[in-house]
Amino acid sequence: MGPAIDLDFGWETGPLAELGALISTMNGFFLFNAGVQVFRAGEEGMGPDLLAWNSEDVWKDTYDDLADDIFFFGQDLFGTQFGIIDGAKVVTFNPESAELTELGTSLNNWAQWLLDDPDVNGTASFAHAFQKENGALDPNDRLIPRRFFIAGGGYEFENFKVVDAATAMRIRGPIAQQVFDLPDGATLRLPGSDGGSGGTGGDNGNPFG
Repeated sequence: MGPAIDLDFGWETGPLAELGALISTMNGFFLFNAGVQVFRAGEEGMGPDLLAWNSEDVWKDTYDDLADDIFFFGQDLFGTQFGIIDGAKVVTFNPESAELTELGTSLNNWAQWLLDDPDVNGTASFAHAFQKENGALDPNDRLIPRRFFIAGGGYEFENFKVVDAATAMRIRGPIAQQVFDLPDGATLRLPGSDGGSGGTGGDNGNPFG
């Protein structure tokens, strides 16, 4: 996705050292029919730039401090982020709830998790089917559900909108702030629609009206 680059995060071991070696070997790429995207690094190339993606003003500011301590290196088709905490732990980050799932202490753990179930963890089959019907996604785009998953949204094609990846994250940041640490069944309200539409308490959960 980008020209050759020599990337060194200053870590001798651990997932950040592995990420530097990976990007130095292949500067950004897609897996599983573009169901998984690993960001490129540098000013030139296609798709988000790794360092810019992790700057506060691209999307992290909309999550308050929920994403501040995570260095994100990729994402799946629906915007689930893959990240590294403290240079030691590899995690997934749910864009709707900011929930973290630890995958291990190495990029090998992340890769094995993807390979254990490419259709679920790598969104492989859905990515293939959606793009076969709707056309290939631009490297800057991901899918966002019209009715959020946390509000009961399903995986029908009509429930998804193609959106710039950073915009998709910014839309969900304020929702994640509300959802984070809420008990199951609590009510939330989505911004930007009459009366605060959306929520687990019975509204339609549609950020696009």
